[in-house]
Parts: sequence; structure tokens; C-alpha cells
Amino acid sequence: MLPPASSSVAVASLLVVDDNIVQRIQVVALCRELGIDMIYEAGSGAEALELLSLLVLPPDVAIVDLEMPGMDGIELIERLHERKLAIPLIVVSGREAVLIDTVETMARNLGIPVMAGIRKPLRRESLAAALEGWDRERAGPATAAADRAALPPIDPGELAAAIASGEIAVHYQPKVDMARGDVCGVEALARWTHPRLGPIGPDRFIQVAEEQGLIHALTMAVLRQAFGDAARWRAGGLHLSLAVNLSPRLLDDPSIVRELSQLLEEHGLDARRVVLEITENSLVDCMGVALGVLARLRLKGFRLSIDDYGTGFSSMQQLARIPFTELKIDRAFVHGAAQRTNLRVILQSALDMSRQLGLVTVAEGIETLPDWQLVRDSGCGIGQGFLVAKAMPVDELPRWIEAHEARLRELGTSE
Repeated sequence: MLPPASSSVAVASLLVVDDNIVQRIQVVALCRELGIDMIYEAGSGAEALELLSLLVLPPDVAIVDLEMPGMDGIELIERLHERKLAIPLIVVSGREAVLIDTVETMARNLGIPVMAGIRKPLRRESLAAALEGWDRERAGPATAAADRAALPPIDPGELAAAIASGEIAVHYQPKVDMARGDVCGVEALARWTHPRLGPIGPDRFIQVAEEQGLIHALTMAVLRQAFGDAARWRAGGLHLSLAVNLSPRLLDDPSIVRELSQLLEEHGLDARRVVLEITENSLVDCMGVALGVLARLRLKGFRLSIDDYGTGFSSMQQLARIPFTELKIDRAFVHGAAQRTNLRVILQSALDMSRQLGLVTVAEGIETLPDWQLVRDSGCGIGQGFLVAKAMPVDELPRWIEAHEARLRELGTSE
């Protein structure tokens, strides 16, 4: 639903950069309809830079046309980066969508927030939708990076103590059958709430564990909890597959095969219901012993998943030399693919190849209903993402599964 003409967005000031005066006047009029009073105009990239150098405060948002004589919109974005002006952008162009997507990605890689990439003509509804996300973009990547930099370092000794004392909890993110919508498995994810620092992201403490030789202890602690929970679910009549991330650091030790098999036997679980996820990028140097470990794990019945598929440079090589049973497509090729042709093509090609190789396909990063519908209609087998559910503590999972059944009609499943 469009906001009424009298409504306003949170943006207080805005810069429109377009060499076409008629189109610029039209955009300014749309912005005024949305309640933005302070609007600057520039007819070229050079004029925009000169204007920005005179302003005490930069505008909240800049709408930048890509095709302009002299300094085009792409060069303007590069100059903004050079001057450390991370003004949230709305990129507009009459050219093909894939070109706009490329410029969006370039800007974000340079640390400049992009609120939207829109094909001309710019309409009120698309502009309003983009401007409504201004607060999120303003507190986006740059702020998050600054927050991470300000975080206190993790003491390896405290992490070791947390692993030994059972402070590392396991949360579970549901995975659903895309055809029926019902829950078919979960991914086990490590979580740590520090008694003094509060929640610490897994990307931080897992990296420390790998660097400090604690990753084996951490992985086994997670597996013991996850296998124990899976055994209790099975005893209660709930049969779910269990996916666990396996660090590449563990693949250089052949004894990991025996440890995993013994742990599985202790809990009376079937290896065929356990999926070991190995990140694609971590497999670049996977040679000799590591390949033997992966082959032996398959002989024991464990399923192997290539995680974050598509983000590395050797995807085909990994599929050719390692006995994977599952391909997990990275969220970068799932979320937003309904609106981006190039992402849809990559997603579909990965699914087609997987079917020909006889692999189970999992799409992660399903966050919106269009994401869900695209993944389902493309023939993907399994999906996960925030639209389905975030990771949750073990005691919340049964209640969530019961409530999820009521959502199946909303998601448009076949049943």
C-alpha cells in the first residue's frame, strides 16, 4: 500500500543528481510529495561534488543517475568513496537491471550504503519504499563494522573454560521441505552468552577457537549436545535430520572419524540423519588426509553438505572430487533473487546441476515471501531462513513446530 500524499518519510534532506532537467524536476516533485523539504539538485557528478564540499552537513540521501556526460554516476560513487562520504544512495538508470545490480554491489563493497537500485522512470511507490529504509541503511554496514571494532577481545582462556563448563549452548534453526512446508530437519548452531560481556557472535568466538586450538573441543561439545537433543526428539516421536558445521581444521586428523562414529553410537543415532556441513571456501586446500577423512565419513553413512555454495572460486572442482550428498546455496543467491534476473539464473543453474548429480538442495537466506515462492517454484528441496524461523533454544523447538503447521497455508504449500 502506498503512503498517502501527505505522509512523510524520516529523510530530512536529499540530493538529486541527474543531467536531465525534466527528470530532475519530476524526482524533486515526488520527494516533496513524500514530505522532504530540503532538496539539493546537481546536473552532473562534478557539480554534486562541488555542492557537497560547500555543505556543512551532507544530505541524508542521494539519488544518483548513472548515465551522465563527463563524470557519470559510477565515477561519482568512486569519488564519494575517496572523500569518505558514505551517503546512502538510491541508484537509478534506464539501463538493464544487471548493470544497476553491479553498481549496487560495487558501492556496497566500497562501504557506501545503497538503499535501492531502480530502473527509470522513477515512480512514487518505488521511491517511497526505498526511502522508508533510510534508518536501517544509516545504521547498517558502517555502523556494524564500527561496533565490531569496538568490541573487547575474547580471552581464549575464558572461551576454553566456557567450553569445558558447558556454557556454549546449541540453538536450532528449522529446515523445511519446500514442497510440503513441513519441518524436515534443523541446523545446530553454537551460541555463547558471556557472563560479563553478554551474547558473543559465533563468527567471533569460532574464529578464536580455530586460532587458539580450541575448535576440536568446541565442536565435540556442540555435537554432544546436539546428538543428545536429537536422541530425545527421536524417543518422543520427532524424527529430524541434524546438520552440524564441521571446521576444516578438523579434517587433517583421521581420528575425527572414529570420534564422530563413537559419539553417534553412544546416542543410538543413524549417521544417515546427520549432515556435516563444510564451507566451500575452506575446501580450497583440501588435500590428502582431508579427502580421506571426508571419504571415510561417507563410508560411515554421514551425509556431506557443501555449505555457502557459489561464494568461492572452485565450486565445480569441489563437487567433482568430494562425495557430497547435499548442496547448500548461499543466501547471496537466494534473498532478493525474485527481483534480480542474474541471481535467479545462478540459483536455477545450481538447482539444475544438483538434480543431475543426484544431490539434495538446500536454499538458505529465505527472508521474504517472494524468496519462498521463487525457491519453491524453482524446485529446491529444502529451505531455511528468517521467514521460516531464526535459530532457537532447544526447549522452544517443539512449540515452534506445532505453531508452524498453522502457517503452511500462508506460505502457499501444496497441502
